[in-house]
Amino acid sequence: MPTISMFYGILVSMYALDTQKHHLPHIHIRYNEYKVVLSIPDGDVLEGQLPTRQMKLVQAWIELHRDDLMADWFLASSGQTPFKIDPLR
Repeated sequence: MPTISMFYGILVSMYALDTQKHHLPHIHIRYNEYKVVLSIPDGDVLEGQLPTRQMKLVQAWIELHRDDLMADWFLASSGQTPFKIDPLR
């Protein structure tokens, strides 16, 4: 699973061909022992949990990079490697 961005200890990943379980565009987030799957483009939780502070950071990042995330989703869902996306600064 390629990591497409990393900021403030938060890892953002996107699986290639990962369309079976959640059936819609999504990203995987890891922060310490926490794991969460968030939908693109709205950032809704599909599975797991994340501390409130980190969730707000990730949702702000999704808002800033919605178009890039959707482009990466198109690549990943067709089996290609997604591009890196700038971290939240």
